[in-house]
Amino acid sequence: MPLELESSAWSGEGTFTQLLIDRLQHVDGVRFVRVEDTPATRSDADYNFISNELYIGFDTVERREPIKRFGILPGFRTVMEKAMTLTGLEAILTGLDDVGAPDYGDEGMLQYLRAERLIPPYQTRGYKLVEMVRIYKVGTPRRS
Repeated sequence: MPLELESSAWSGEGTFTQLLIDRLQHVDGVRFVRVEDTPATRSDADYNFISNELYIGFDTVERREPIKRFGILPGFRTVMEKAMTLTGLEAILTGLDDVGAPDYGDEGMLQYLRAERLIPPYQTRGYKLVEMVRIYKVGTPRRS
């Protein structure tokens, strides 16, 4: 099943964010990605700070497990499980050379922070571009 991408709340800024989206399209078990700008994004004369959030929805798989009804009658029940966890996604992204390990990660969020100095043509002074990307699984409460 192809990846569903919801990017209507994203301005399109952030090359690392775009790189993550491109890499997530090839990860088995990822079904949905929603990208949003966050209010922390700001720009000044000496630096640009871009902050984006990615919400990831994972595929579900059915698993049948044996049960005993009334303690004696054998049967089966169907259990729906996520095909991947955020920890599993972290392991996959860490293995990619152009993404690497997150700067911070726990069971509810992965955070990447990238910084680079850009010197536009015909200017003597450049600016620093700082991009922060947080990855949450769908259903995780928003952190402030």
